[in-house]
Amino acid sequence: MKYAIVESGGKQFRAVEGGTLEVDRLPIESGANVKLEQVLLLADGENITVGTPLVKNIPVWTTVVEHFKGPKVNIFNYSPKKRIRVKIGHRQNYTRLFVEQIGGSELVKKEPVKVEKAVEVKAEETAPKAKPEKAKKPVKAEPKAETASPKKTASPKGKKPAAKSPAKTTTKSASKKTTTTKAEPTSSPKGKPSPKGKAASKKPAAK
Repeated sequence: MKYAIVESGGKQFRAVEGGTLEVDRLPIESGANVKLEQVLLLADGENITVGTPLVKNIPVWTTVVEHFKGPKVNIFNYSPKKRIRVKIGHRQNYTRLFVEQIGGSELVKKEPVKVEKAVEVKAEETAPKAKPEKAKKPVKAEPKAETASPKKTASPKGKKPAAKSPAKTTTKSASKKTTTTKAEPTSSPKGKPSPKGKAASKKPAAK
C-alpha cells in the first residue's frame, strides 16, 4: 500500500491514492488541480522514505472537490463579579481534496473505465412438461364404530336386585254428569210466580 504524509496549513495529513483530504480552505476554485510539495514521509510497501525535513521530487497531486464549513463551535468568556459575558460562535472553512497520484513530475489523467452493460438474453419460453399422474390408491372404508352397550352395575354380594315395581296407573273415575230439568213456570191465579225448581201443584180453580 502506497501512502504519504503531507503538510498543509501547518497540519499533517495521511494521503492515499483514491482517498480524500479535508484541509483548511485554499484560495482555489473547485475542479482545479493542486500540487502538494511538502511531503514529510513516503511509504511504498516495505520501502519507507523519511524526509530531512522534506522528501524531494515526490509531490502529491490532488483535485479540489468542494469547499464546505465544519461544525459550529461556541466560545464563551466571562469575568465573575464584573458582569462581563461574551459568547462567540465560529465555523471553520475547509476544502476537500481528492488524491489523484503520489509522485511523478506530471499528473497522469486516468481515463474512466467504461463498464458495458450486460445484455440479458431471454431464454425461449418452453411449455412446462406435464407431470405423469400418480395412480390413486384405493381408499379403504373405515369400520363403523360399534355402539357401546350400557354397562351393568354389579350388585353387592348377598343381595338380589330389587324388582322394579310396575308403574302405577291412576285412573280417574269419570264424573257423572247430572242433568237438572227446570220445570216451566205455571201461572197462578193471583199472579204469583210458582217456586223455582218445583212443579206447581194442580188445584181446581174456584168458580
